[in-house]
Parts: sequence; C-alpha cells; structure tokens
Amino acid sequence: MAEFRIEGITTAGKPVQGLLEAGTLRDAKAKASQLASQRNFKLLHVIPRTTWMYKVQRGTEKPVMGEQKAFSRAEVEDALTKMGFRVIRVQKRLLDFKPKPPSTEIVTFVRVSADLIRQKLPFNEILQLLVNDIENRTLREAIKDINLELKQGRDSEKTFVKHEAVLGRFTAHMLGLASKSGNMAEIYESTAKFLERQTDFKKNMKSALITPLVTLVVLFGAVVYYVGYIFPATAKLFVKFKIDLPPMTKTTLAISDFLVENILWIVLGCAIPAVLAARFLTTEKGRLLRDQYIWGIPVIGALLHKTSIEIFCRVFYALYSGSGENIEVIRMAAEASGNKYMEARIKSIAIPLMIQKGAGITEAFEATGVFTKTAISRFHSGAETGTVKNTALQLAEYYEKETTYKMKNVIEFIQLWISMIIMVVLTALTIVSSETATIRPKNPAAGGQGQVLELRIERSIT
Repeated sequence: MAEFRIEGITTAGKPVQGLLEAGTLRDAKAKASQLASQRNFKLLHVIPRTTWMYKVQRGTEKPVMGEQKAFSRAEVEDALTKMGFRVIRVQKRLLDFKPKPPSTEIVTFVRVSADLIRQKLPFNEILQLLVNDIENRTLREAIKDINLELKQGRDSEKTFVKHEAVLGRFTAHMLGLASKSGNMAEIYESTAKFLERQTDFKKNMKSALITPLVTLVVLFGAVVYYVGYIFPATAKLFVKFKIDLPPMTKTTLAISDFLVENILWIVLGCAIPAVLAARFLTTEKGRLLRDQYIWGIPVIGALLHKTSIEIFCRVFYALYSGSGENIEVIRMAAEASGNKYMEARIKSIAIPLMIQKGAGITEAFEATGVFTKTAISRFHSGAETGTVKNTALQLAEYYEKETTYKMKNVIEFIQLWISMIIMVVLTALTIVSSETATIRPKNPAAGGQGQVLELRIERSIT
C-alpha cells in the first residue's frame, strides 16, 4: 500500500499533519476526509509519497545519481544538503510504474532469508544484503522500506502486510507473523517450501499447456476466418443457382451470415460482461463469491480447497505455541489461507462460537462447513489427545503430498480436454467440407452452365 501525507488546519488555525496508507490516491482522500470529519479539522492536501531522481556532487568528486522516496522536492534537497552534497538536479520520476516482481524473485528472497536465519545472521543484516543483491527494482524497494520500518520499531505484521501487493498475500502475512511467533526460522522455511512448490506447479503448467493453448487460439482464428469469409464464398455460389444445400452446409451458412451481420454486437456482448465481471471480482463481495464457488469447479476446485486448508494448518502450527490466545492464532491463519470465503466463515462462525459459547475447536471448525471430513476428524483426535499443534502439521503435510500428486493429474486433465476440443473442431470442419464437396447441380446436362458451375465448384474445393 502507498503512503500519503495529509495536511490540514484546525478551527483554531493550527496546522495538522499526519500519515496514512491506502491503495490509491482516491482511497487516501476518502480516508483523509473521514479522519478530518472525526477530528474536526479542515483538510487541505493529500500528498502521495513518490520517487525522486537526483544528481549530487561532493566537492570535486564525480557526480552521483540516485533515487529517493519523499513527499516533495524540498525534502529530498534538504536531506542531501545535510549530508554534505551539492544538489545538481532533483526531479520526480515521470513513470513510477512498479510491476509485480516475478514469483522466482520472491521465492529466492524467502529461501535465502530462511537459510541465513538458520545461520543465526541478524535479520536487519539479511535484509541489507538482499537489498544490495536483488535486481528487481520493485522488490528491492519493498525490502528496503521493510528494513527501514523494522529498524524504526514498527509492528512487523503491519510492515509486511503493507507490501502484500508486491510479496503476495500469503507471503506477506507469513513473514509478518514470523517475528511475533518466536519461531522465525521455521515459518520462513515453511513459506519458502510452499512458494517453491507453487512456482514449480505454475512452471510445469505453462510448459505443458503452452503448445495446446497456442494451437487452440490459432485454430479458433482459422475457424472464424473459414466460417466468416471462405465458406460463404463457396456456399453462396450454390444458393445463387438455386441448388438445395445439405443440412450441415445450410446451418453453417446461416451461422456465417449471423456472425458477419452481428459481429459488433457479438463483440460487445462478450466484452461488456467480461469487463463488468472483472470489476466485480475486484470488490470484497466479488472476491467472497468467487472463492466460495471456485471450490465447486471439477478437479481443480478440490485441489484449491485442500490447498487453502494446508495453508491454514501451516500458519496454525507455526503460531499456536507462540501466541497466548489460540483465538488470535485462528484469525491469523484464516487471513493467510488465501480464500476470502474460508476466512469469512471462520471469523463469523468458528470464532464467535468459541468465544461466546465456549465451543471446542472441532465443533467450531465443523460448523463453518469449509473443512473436509478428514480435517475435522484429525482435529477431533488432536483435541482429545491434546496434540492439536502436531495434528495441524500432519494435516498440512498430508495435503501437501496429496495436492502435489493431484497437480500432475490436473495438468493431464486440462491437456486431454484441450486435445478433445481441437479434435472435435477439426472433425466438424472436415465433415462440413466433405459435405460441400458432394453437392452437384440438379441437371448437369442442361447446357454449358452446369459444366461451368461444376468446374467452379471443383476449383473452389481444390
């Protein structure tokens, strides 16, 4: 989340200044207006913290170029002047676009951090080493900000969650909770292990599906071109000479005419719902509904469901012994699960049952309806034997192995269906083309017109 500075004035004429975080400038202005209304002051400005490019020189040394985040040019110039530099130029970065870093960069960051933590290296030194070595600018700046804020004594969870757009929701929550858990090395190791497995799955998925998908796209374009332009040129020749068309040829020609006449409406009819759906899915309610029904998708849904349970159990295991209240542990694990529906059910059903009615962990989890029978059974056994923490780890390991194996099946399943679609489309085109080739005039002997028509047909088919 970006950082903004708000400036205002009280009714008594005193200046007011503060900082807030928001996703966009519009959200920041809304938060600032609400704060001004609550604190009874007049809002004057909402200034985003942006990147400034500078060129400075110390004495006769070679000029140095760099960049610094600040709210204004004056802040940058004052800071550089106090450091003994002569400011040559300070200007705002025109295009401060920060694309999300590749997943491999994030995995490397977490993996290296986990290894260095196990070697007892101080965490601030680890972050400083990574800032110097990471090439991706977006990730480098995020780690630099995290290191700076942690040195200032800010809450680690809020510091990492602030950068969840860069690190990812699961990673940001896990790393943010690591320093609070008292088991930092294990949480980093678990996070690195999960991210490595997730990255391998995506890589295997891309490598396995890129050829079929490219083939499918090219085939779709060829079919549209054939049905919209090539096929009508042949079929309408028969219509011109009042020759009866076979059923499939007649139907294909009708489809072709419909597509050509209504192409604009078809494009708008597909594009507008897609855009509206995409915008809806960015809202809180949209994400909740998406995560609720995504588990019902054949094959893939069950895999995503068990992956969410695995993440929940890993976070639960990592924090259960270090946190004083298991209610807070359950809340944190729900937020890190990566599924809004699961998070909402646990927060709205399981936690109130445990707090207000004193329900046990098994009863509360079962009431949510988001845990599998296997998970409920294992938590029940863990609650009876007092080994809930170890049970959570066992469930996470079990679902990790199961989902890893099923990921391969998912890839094969998708490949199979893409191949079947390609086969069906090619078969349909072959049948239609073959049917067109069998068409002949009603009376081929009636003068040269029939012969010329037949010759044109043959050439067209060829």
